[in-house]
Amino acid sequence: MHRSAPLFKFFSDICESIRDTSKKLVKVEILSTYLRTLDEDTLPIVSRFLSGIVFPRGSKKEVYIGYSTLVDVILEISGTNSRRFRDTYLKYGDLGSTAEELLGKKAFVSLIKRDLTIRDVYQEFEKAASIMGARAVEGRKGILRGLFLDASPIEAKYLIKILTGELRIGLTQGLVEEAIARAFDYSIKEIKKAQLVIGDIGTTALLAFQRKLQEAEPRLMQPLSYMLADTMQSAKEIEQYYKRELYAEFKYDGIRVQVHKRDNDVAIYSRNLEEITSDFPEIVEGLRRIPHKFIFDGEIVPFRKNTPLHFQELQRRLRRKKLGPEILGEVPVVLFVYDLLYLNGRALFDGPFHERRRHLESLRLNGLIRTSYIRRVRNVDEIEELFELSRRLGHEGLVLKDPSSPYTPGKRGKKWVKLKKELDTLDAVIVMAEYGHGKRAGLYSDYTFAVRDGQTLRVIGKAYSGLTDEEILEMTNKLRTLALEGRDSLLVVNPEIVLEVAFDSVQRSDRHDSGYALRFPRIKRIRYDKGLMDIDSLAKVKSIYLKKHINETRI
Repeated sequence: MHRSAPLFKFFSDICESIRDTSKKLVKVEILSTYLRTLDEDTLPIVSRFLSGIVFPRGSKKEVYIGYSTLVDVILEISGTNSRRFRDTYLKYGDLGSTAEELLGKKAFVSLIKRDLTIRDVYQEFEKAASIMGARAVEGRKGILRGLFLDASPIEAKYLIKILTGELRIGLTQGLVEEAIARAFDYSIKEIKKAQLVIGDIGTTALLAFQRKLQEAEPRLMQPLSYMLADTMQSAKEIEQYYKRELYAEFKYDGIRVQVHKRDNDVAIYSRNLEEITSDFPEIVEGLRRIPHKFIFDGEIVPFRKNTPLHFQELQRRLRRKKLGPEILGEVPVVLFVYDLLYLNGRALFDGPFHERRRHLESLRLNGLIRTSYIRRVRNVDEIEELFELSRRLGHEGLVLKDPSSPYTPGKRGKKWVKLKKELDTLDAVIVMAEYGHGKRAGLYSDYTFAVRDGQTLRVIGKAYSGLTDEEILEMTNKLRTLALEGRDSLLVVNPEIVLEVAFDSVQRSDRHDSGYALRFPRIKRIRYDKGLMDIDSLAKVKSIYLKKHINETRI
């Protein structure tokens, strides 16, 4: 019997059902039942959609439909004025839900309306990704018009949520993995192990469907999530927690990168899994001279005469259309490699860190590609001594690693910990921007920023110091492209730009919906290498507050 093509309307209804329950087991049951109804063409697509992506990571495809384009087409199709749009957006705080309400009545309708299938939607996204050149924006708007004209309000809502990567239905990738395991009778451990090696949830789902999960293997040029480190405040805290020998590395002040090499092909990915290979041509040439296939985890650091430069210098290298000899000479860089995840056909994730390090050091890197400095430490004195050496050399501090730790992509825990010996910084996303004063009048230099609270963003503070005049001008231009609503002096923006914010302390406050405020916040740097998924949580803010409060009551 021929199976009918899976409809996008049914996908949208499933998302609504998942959103409407807070029970994780019920979410998994709804999703696993749905996944069993899909064929091998649509299952990978749906698995990626539900994980907040359209195309496999590393595929170099991107839809290139931003918030301003979405807003323009919503206004056009709905016939809504900007005031009603603003009021509706402020009611929901979500562009998808805004579109759902506004597109309940359309100013234009299709003469022949099609029932959208999952495959239809994906093919239209592929078309949008393929359009280049002077008329690309108008071409993508045309594709979006066609989709919105055929879509019901609920379908329009989830088209937008997929395009913006903001599903917000209480569904993490971990729950998607659990649903795949249940749908195709695998253990969650088997699914997670395959996902660890493959790095693409769509491919993992397809192998589970085909009963070929045992064939999972790393795929070069398909980036994986990074293993993340927790934070501890003192050498004494570290010694008392572990009570055994650790590896200690310098904490470099650069951008975290994952490097893939296959034959002569090299790809460099940032923390948000965006490919940034073209920003570092001299690093690429150095990597090509290493006669192996591999995946490295490391840090690219602005570096001259064995001395690290300020992180802001590195920002000058990123996102440039052309990198001439002048900028390459002004901001030289070095890649410090601290982990080896794959070597010549063999995945090394599951092995202990000390074995991965041994394999890495056997490669004998040199020139602009170097292994990170590492030393074994056992007690407070040794940790303190190495920390002071790191700071004298211009680095941020230390990262301490359990020698037995496997590499666990996407997880933060105490297998690795950071020691910075200062109140920790926070990575937060800009949600609103205002004009500055004086020489900054007419420029967006005052930024309201938020952290994650589950699927919601909570405001934690506002800062206006720390950026150069050049950076403020660049931010002003960028923020205008991300504007959702507002007047000249104040913009509500799509949460996309991540800031690393330093502060003196955390205090309780009813000024912000987070319930907390940062005391004397200042911008340490713009994190173009990070995305919305990388920002810190409200739980971390609470933890910093509680630690400080407990310490103060002991004094």
